[in-house]
Order: sequence, then structure tokens, then C-alpha cells
Amino acid sequence: MTQENNTYVAAIDLGTTKVVTLLGKRTVSGRLQIVGFKATQSTGIKKGMIQNIEETVKAVEKTVRDVEEQAGVKIKSAYVGIAGQHIHSIKNYGYITLGAEETEIKKKDIRRLIEDMYNIPVESGDSILHVLPLDFSIDNIKLEDENPVGMLGRRLGANFHIVIGRTTSAKHIEKCVNRVGVDVSELILEPLASSKAVLTDEEREAGVALIDIGGGTTDLAVYYNGIVRHTAVIPLGGNIITQDIKEGSQILQKHAEMLKCQHGIALASVAPDNKIITIPGISGREPKEISMRMLAGIIQARMEEILEYALYEIQLSGFAEKLSAGVVITGGGALLKHLVSLIKFHWGYDVRIGYPSEMLCSESLERFNYPQYSTVIGLALMGLERIDAGDAESCIATQESTKKSEPIADVQPPVALKPTQKKGKKSFGLKISDVLSKMFIDDDMEM
Repeated sequence: MTQENNTYVAAIDLGTTKVVTLLGKRTVSGRLQIVGFKATQSTGIKKGMIQNIEETVKAVEKTVRDVEEQAGVKIKSAYVGIAGQHIHSIKNYGYITLGAEETEIKKKDIRRLIEDMYNIPVESGDSILHVLPLDFSIDNIKLEDENPVGMLGRRLGANFHIVIGRTTSAKHIEKCVNRVGVDVSELILEPLASSKAVLTDEEREAGVALIDIGGGTTDLAVYYNGIVRHTAVIPLGGNIITQDIKEGSQILQKHAEMLKCQHGIALASVAPDNKIITIPGISGREPKEISMRMLAGIIQARMEEILEYALYEIQLSGFAEKLSAGVVITGGGALLKHLVSLIKFHWGYDVRIGYPSEMLCSESLERFNYPQYSTVIGLALMGLERIDAGDAESCIATQESTKKSEPIADVQPPVALKPTQKKGKKSFGLKISDVLSKMFIDDDMEM
């Protein structure tokens, strides 16, 4: 389905190192055209969680206002990512009774089953963010096909992947965005958004692990047979590598970040042992000399730790031996030199770096085809799916200017819940209608 030129989608990525706002629309070819984009430094977020409301609001406001000025529109709502070390997932089985006699299963029955999952008990202070069906059963017989509609039975059951997060974290995100005058259309788990931007349907079908290495966290999503099988958020990211370089070399944070981005290598064995990097001394002191081999050793040790956590989560999913498509790495950390070789060496999986190139129109490709923008682009793509399905409206309030948008400025690659709803409804989680739209081709929903 193609979109009119006045149908926009807005997305906000609240990251540990950067806050990004994007405004885009669907082209006739079905790809995303970015008409407004702004990234700024994030100072109020640690490990994916908001620690300073005021600093986060300033960053969000700066990016939103710049994007509005670029596009000549007013953003009224946006799709926002959620991550952080508080995110975890569980598997749960649920069922509903259809009747005493065999009854034809309808979409409304699946809707009711999914709604029931949002009511399962969770720990105090937690909320269910996403309910994702894994497989269905009728009268305790597991179906090979994921579409039970039209079949007969007395009892419909399903196994679910349920993503859970802290209620306060979700509310903090919503509060920061609302204070800028923007409603949260939906809170979306960030590894799901990144997967949307960089994975192909073939990879999801064959089995693949998506690893998004950000500044404060590393996000993971495992797919098999086209379905999300496991998600996780690891509270380690590129910032901890920078910290290790700073402490190990006794240099300033900014110099450590520069070393990582410009000279960092994830595999010490390929680093030249005779090359020295000179770093300015502190307050006029003598410059420091750091060898490339020592720098690579620091980076490899910490990166191996992050990858071990990711491998543990992959094994925990139960699909470690079924990943025919291997691993796709994205996020700013994916640009670390020889990281692909390190993963291949330790795990033996096929590995590639995930770029959002397949989802962007040619006009946006050159400026925004970077792994560090995968999450915000994925959020926009998922938002467009909601709009296409009729579950949401355009994310702009009014057209403030009818002039043609100016070229997007100040865009450089950085150095490396649910929407607000009417009272009485859930405020977090994946829309049930969206889950259903992914499962069934027939758009005629029976209520």
C-alpha cells in the first residue's frame, strides 16, 4: 500500500549516546523517504534508561524542533523506542474455551486470547510491553501452520513470547516526549525496531540473531520461521569499552572515544605491534604514547565479554543450532573494525553488518544508511505499518508551510508501551491489531 505525500510518520530513539528524531513518509515504491532528521548528544540517559528528566527533555526538544523546521510541519505524535536493563522476557502458555461443541475459530477468538495475556500476573512495578504469539494449538494438538482461523475446535491455545519492562521507565519516556508537546503513539522494543530495518524476510525464515550494539546497551532478537523467538537487553555497550580505554591508558574520556572510533580494532592479533598513537597530555603535560596492539587488546577483552552475554542469550532461546542465516550486527558498535572476524572466530556463525539500505529510498540512502540509525529507521517503518493498516493516523498536526522542504542539514554519522490511550485502557505494549495483521492476509476482521 502506498501513502499520500501528506501522510507522515515520526520516530524518536532515546539512546545512551544520542537522541534522534526522524520524520518520514512512504514513497510510491514502498520505501521510506526521510524528510526531517536530527541527532544530538544524549546526557540524561544511562544504559538505555532515563536518569535525568530535564536533560532528556532538552535533547528531545532540540531534535523535534529542528526536524519540524526542516520539514515545515508540526509533529503531534511519534513512535518511540524502549530498551534498558530492566527489559526481560518470559514464555507463557494460554488458552480459551470456544464452547461445548466444536466451533469455527475466528480472528476475534485470537484477539481475545492475546488480550488475556496482558492480564497475566507480573512482578510489582512491571508492565507487559509486547505479547507475541509463537505457535497455536487446537484441543491440545499443536498446529504446524500459524493461522488457525477457520479450523474447528473446542479449545484454542498458544505459546507466547512476552516482553516485560518497568512501568516507571515507560512512564519516564512518555513524560519526556509529552513535555515537548508530542504524544507517544506507541512504545516499541528497540531490538524489534532494529530488526525491521536491517533483517530480510529470508533471514527471519532461515533463523537469525540480530545484535544491536549501542552506547549503553546491546539488544538482541532471535528469529526462526519468521517469528520472534527470543529478545534480550544486555546492560553493556560501546561506552564501557571507552571507559576501559580511558582507565587502561590513563587518558581523558574524549581521547578514549577518539581512539576507539578512529583506531579501534576488535581483534588484537591483526593489530600492528609497531604502530604508536600519540595522545595530547592533560593540561600541558607530556603527550602519551599508546600502541595499537595494546589498544586492540583492551577492546577485544571487553567486546568478548559483551559477545559472551549475547551468546548466552542465543543459547537460552533454544535456537542456537538453527540459525542458518547466522548473526547480523548493527548499531554504532557494529562499525568496530574486525568485529565480524571476531564473532566468526569465536562462534563460527556467518556474520554481516546490518545496514537499513533495503528500506530507504535512493534520496535518503546516502545520508542515512548507517548502522547507528537502524533503530530510529525501524521505528518509523513499524509506524508506517500501523498507518497502512488503518490503526494509526499521520503523525503531523498541521502543515505549517507548503514550501518544498529544504535539504536536510547538520546530519552526520555520530561518533561511534504502548501509546497514550483513552482512560481505562492499557498504556503499554504492541497493538493486538498489529499482531493479527502480521499473522493473516485476510483484512476482513470479524468482530
